[in-house]
Amino acid sequence: MMRRLFAVWYARNLEFLRDRGTMIFTLLLPISLVVGMGFVFGGPARPIFKVGVIATQIDTRSHPFLQERYIDFVPIASAAEGIPKIGHQSIDLLVDLEGSPRYWVNTDAPKGYIVEKLLLAAAPGAQRQQVTGAAVRYVDWLFPGILGMNLMFSCLFGVGYVVLRYRKSGFLKRLRATPLTAFEFLTAQVLSRLCLIVLVTTILYVGIGTVIHFHSAGNVLLLLLLVLVGALSLISLGLIVAAGISSEELVGGLLNLLTWPMMLVSGIWFSLEGSPPWVRWVAHIFPLTHLLEAARAVMLDGAGLAQIAPNLIYLAVTAVVFLFIGAWAFRWRVE
Repeated sequence: MMRRLFAVWYARNLEFLRDRGTMIFTLLLPISLVVGMGFVFGGPARPIFKVGVIATQIDTRSHPFLQERYIDFVPIASAAEGIPKIGHQSIDLLVDLEGSPRYWVNTDAPKGYIVEKLLLAAAPGAQRQQVTGAAVRYVDWLFPGILGMNLMFSCLFGVGYVVLRYRKSGFLKRLRATPLTAFEFLTAQVLSRLCLIVLVTTILYVGIGTVIHFHSAGNVLLLLLLVLVGALSLISLGLIVAAGISSEELVGGLLNLLTWPMMLVSGIWFSLEGSPPWVRWVAHIFPLTHLLEAARAVMLDGAGLAQIAPNLIYLAVTAVVFLFIGAWAFRWRVE
C-alpha cells in the first residue's frame, strides 16, 4: 500500500514540476501580491480620516486644523463638488477655511462625527452647514460593490472553469469535428453565462433590497443595461484565460491574478478618493472599476445615460476586444 501511495505521490509531484507555467505562477503570485500590497498600503502610518478642503492647493500653514495628524486633506474645487462626496461618505468632512470657517458633515457617518470634534477644537467658531439631499449610509454605498464583486466572480470563474472542463473531458475535441467555429462556441458560452448572471443579480438586487431598503435614485432599466454590458466585458475577459490552457492550477491562478487586484483597487470596499494618482490610473484599467463607478452614479446620484456613457463605452469596447482575443487564442485541444 505504501509503495502505491508513494508512486502516486511521486507522479503527481512530477506532473506539477513539469508544468512550468503553473510552477512559475505559484511562486510569482504571492510575491507579486506582497509587493503590490506594499506599494498600495505600505509606507508610513496611514491617515484615519479623509477631509475635503475647498481650495485649489492646500497650505498646511494657513490653519491649525490642517496640521492635524492622521488626516488626509483632499483639495476640492467647490462646495457643489464636495457635498455629494459627503453624502456618499467618500470623504468624512468638507471644510471651507477661507474667511469665516464653515463645514459640512454627514450625521450618519461615524468618522464624520469624530473628525468634526477635531475641527471644532481647532476652529471653535466654524459654522455647521446642513448636507443637502438625503444622506447615504455606508451600506448604500457598499451595496453596488458587493453586487459587482459577486458578478465578477461569477463571470470569470463561471466561464473559465467551464471551458477548461470541456477541454479536459474531451468535449471540445468532439465539437471540433462539427461545423461550429470557435467564435460561435465562445459567443454561445458568453450568452448563456450572461443570462444566468442577469437572473442571479436581479434576484439579489430585489431580495437584498427588500431586507436593507438601500438607497436607489436612478433608473432600474439603466442599471440593467449597465449589468449587461459590464457582465459581457468580464465574461469575455474570463474566456481569454481559458482559451488555450489545459492546466486547472494555472487557470485558477490566472483568474485569481485578475480578481484580487480588482477587489483591492476597484472600489468595492472603500472609495479611491485621495488615493495616489497612479493607483486610480491602474484601477481604471479594470472593467469592474467602470462598472461600480457607473452603478453608484445611477443608484446614489440618479445619473442618466449621458453621465455614465464613458463607462458604458469602455465596457462595450473591452467586451468586443476581449471576445475577439479569446476567439483568436482559442484552442479546441491543447497537447
